[in-house]
Amino acid sequence: MTPEIKQYYEERFSMMTAVGWRDFLEDINNLKAPLEDITTIKTVDMLYFRQGQLDILNWVLGLRDISEQTYEELSFEENL
Repeated sequence: MTPEIKQYYEERFSMMTAVGWRDFLEDINNLKAPLEDITTIKTVDMLYFRQGQLDILNWVLGLRDISEQTYEELSFEENL
């Protein structure tokens, strides 16, 4: 792992320990809950748009886990 990539992940993890990050995730969860109700969707285009919204919110909510997994994989490969 290059020093730049290591620094990238260390800074990302540092950001994710901040109170502001926790508050941000809470806001995302509050936004996500009403979007999961598909009974108000009238067209296929609206359905696809809603799917995109949920994909993005789920990506943000899973960013920590994805980052940790990727960092561990990179660290493991470095030690081979």
